[in-house]
Amino acid sequence: MGEHGKTTFPQEVLDQWSGSGLDLPALFSAGHLGERMSVQVVEASPERVVGTMPVEGNTQPYGLLHGGASAVLAETLGSVGAMLHGGPSRIAVGVDLNCTHHRGVRSGMVTGVATPVHRGRTTATYEIVVSDENDKRVCSARLTCILRDAETA
Repeated sequence: MGEHGKTTFPQEVLDQWSGSGLDLPALFSAGHLGERMSVQVVEASPERVVGTMPVEGNTQPYGLLHGGASAVLAETLGSVGAMLHGGPSRIAVGVDLNCTHHRGVRSGMVTGVATPVHRGRTTATYEIVVSDENDKRVCSARLTCILRDAETA
């Protein structure tokens, strides 16, 4: 991701994580895979996570956005939401990811928006909609994460 400072967090999230000693933007980033794919998490809260990814560099042999790239964006955004829901004492581990690919994209930027379907004590499920620059749905995804205590992970 590289530019961690561009992620916007609500003040209550910053307050909740302030004593953790962790670099919040780095922790809730796309990680090394996301860096290679130029994923940017631009907004993050338990209620909504938004991220972008360029099509260029993330295509399959026909020149279309690779379905796996959409899956990486979806899992990244849903996981960030689940981690923020769980709070500093929990970690989120993805256990199920479903993706339906609706249309091909050859250029530009795609944007993913993750919103919660269920936020419980031990699981969190997020719906992630990936859209192109014309706001046309490219992919619909759903991610379920298990929330575990950080010290037992």
